[in-house]
Amino acid sequence: MIKYSSKYLEHAVAELAKLPGIGEKTALRLVLHLMKQDEQRANTLGESIIAVRKEIHFCKQCYNLSDEELCPICVDTQRNQEILCIVEDVQDIMAIESTHKYNGLYHVLTGVISPMEGIGPDNLTIEALLQRVKTQLPKEIIFAISPTLEGDTTSLYLYRLLQQYDVKFSIIARGVGFGDELEYTDNITLGKSIENRVSFESQTVE
Repeated sequence: MIKYSSKYLEHAVAELAKLPGIGEKTALRLVLHLMKQDEQRANTLGESIIAVRKEIHFCKQCYNLSDEELCPICVDTQRNQEILCIVEDVQDIMAIESTHKYNGLYHVLTGVISPMEGIGPDNLTIEALLQRVKTQLPKEIIFAISPTLEGDTTSLYLYRLLQQYDVKFSIIARGVGFGDELEYTDNITLGKSIENRVSFESQTVE
């Protein structure tokens, strides 16, 4: 265990070390780096972190992150309003948008069904999705959920709930390997997977 000569340093390191992927030694390096910067730079960093927590909220329609009630994607009239892409997390929207291969709308589930982690349908934005499909009546729904066991289970669950509607169901092509997270897939592979999406029914094993 690292011995600290300052309780303020120790507290800052302890808080940073709570972030995913950051251990105590990395946190210490970051804090020491900040101490070498001028005070204004440190203040700017602190203010930006506080603003992220206070000012950003979820879009009331798609659950993307937004500064306003509706995110820029939802209010963009140039986007194809007839295609709805269902993703697991907001990071997946960022990944798909960076490919420049998709111009429709999104719906963020904020997770996937995972009984092992105690996450069921009621913990996700599925009810909001059902209401949205019912009122907006998209012509195509794309399941762009990471191809893990939990992701595939979630896609199948949603398909069975939504198949009552007259809509085309598709899934991103398996250029994204099984078990891979969308946010870590390179832009070219992800873009091709979206462009070459296939019928969901043809990929479903009853």
